[in-house]
Amino acid sequence: MFRQLKNIESAFRHVKLFSIFLITACISLCGYTIYVSLKEVSAMQGKIYILYNGKLLQALAADRKTNIPVELKDHITTFHYWFFTLDPDEKENTKHLTKALYLADGSAKTVYDNLKESGFYQNVISGNVAQRIETDSIRLDLKDQVYSFRYYGKVTITRPTSIVKRSLVTEGILRPVSQSDNNPHGFLIERWRIIDNHDLKISTR
Repeated sequence: MFRQLKNIESAFRHVKLFSIFLITACISLCGYTIYVSLKEVSAMQGKIYILYNGKLLQALAADRKTNIPVELKDHITTFHYWFFTLDPDEKENTKHLTKALYLADGSAKTVYDNLKESGFYQNVISGNVAQRIETDSIRLDLKDQVYSFRYYGKVTITRPTSIVKRSLVTEGILRPVSQSDNNPHGFLIERWRIIDNHDLKISTR
């Protein structure tokens, strides 16, 4: 009987030791899993995935200050694209110009109003004219909080009987504003003006 009790006590001790070992192993495994998971989450926070043309692309998150020149240039390019891309279609032109005017202040609206008053947009429609713009370069001055720029590009005007290539140079300043669906970069072009727009080449069709 004493031997039986001794065996039970020995078995209980073994079970107790095994349970302590198992609990310790589970706690260690859980701790390691949490550590690895937190490390992975921390690494993933610096990554952004973008779906582009059906493909998943990885981008790296960075401080906006490091990307300001890229954002400024894209904002300026986008504004000029929408302002100067015209077709013999009033609805399309209105849509393009509305998008452009969201990216700039009243100085761009003044240029638009002057062109509209002179009958420029009506002549584009009645004359079956298509206008396209190509960016050559953009010069930025990032010294101050208000960023100044000078835009260099070429405008191609296609008429039924001729094709005209024109030089386009504009300048202005950019001010940070709140980002929105209509202004995703969060900049506003101010004091915008056209400083050169002369013919480079005229060819017949």
